[in-house]
Amino acid sequence: MSVIFFDTDCELWYTQADELGCQVIKMPYTIDGEEFFYDLGRNTDFESFFKRMRNGSQTSTAALNPTQYVEIFEPWFEKGEDILYISFSSQMSGTFGHLETALKQLNEKYPGVSFRRFDTKNICFGSGYQVYFAVKYYQTGKTLDEVIAFLEDFTNHVAIYFMVDDLMHLHRGGRLSKTSAIAGSILNIKPILTVDDIGKLTIAEKVKGEKKALNYFMSMLEEKGSELDKYPIVVLDADNKEFKDKILAKIKEVYPNTEIWNYPVGPVIGTHCGPGTVGVIFHSKTR
Repeated sequence: MSVIFFDTDCELWYTQADELGCQVIKMPYTIDGEEFFYDLGRNTDFESFFKRMRNGSQTSTAALNPTQYVEIFEPWFEKGEDILYISFSSQMSGTFGHLETALKQLNEKYPGVSFRRFDTKNICFGSGYQVYFAVKYYQTGKTLDEVIAFLEDFTNHVAIYFMVDDLMHLHRGGRLSKTSAIAGSILNIKPILTVDDIGKLTIAEKVKGEKKALNYFMSMLEEKGSELDKYPIVVLDADNKEFKDKILAKIKEVYPNTEIWNYPVGPVIGTHCGPGTVGVIFHSKTR
């Protein structure tokens, strides 16, 4: 027997998680010192979370510790299940060091159990996109080896671009100097970020204003989009309905036969990108 895990940093919606029937690892976040574990939107008040961020509430995220990982995986080690964990990028968190500590304990206690982690080298729905289609592939009767082979190719065809509205969140996350953040805010600079081949965040473009951000998203879809008749375009927003609706309308106009998924950015990812962020994820010729 075998089991597939994924974590909530992949940002799948809870109904999709229910559809896939996998084991879900809930990642933690805190707001004003109170800790929560993201539930993929099942009971999350997104509007309240981002309103509190705008009003100055302090938010943060943390790594799961080794004891938590042991509690998550030990029941499956005890059963002797083959385990595949499809995770977000190792480049974006120290949590996987704690996972390795837990696995060392579990492997000593349950020798011979197969545990494999596939690093999607992505985050948010860039990771969730891979989870969803890999598990759908698995559900056709494929083995875990075949699923991993599928992912090794598929990960190279998932593009993610997102516009950050408030540069100060990038500064607080250590990805932008305070001087640059203040100057960019005054000039209405909207950085568009992507995830590179090794799973690190990088700035793809700096544009001035939402109109140019929309044009950039559409140019990337035109330039890099692939098999859009088979795979959906995903649009995400962190409490930025007005701009999100403009993006959705434009995509529907240009790609009327493509399925579009629209979901909110969750609190864990939202802590780092901030309210107002919007993103587009799609199947691409290259990442």
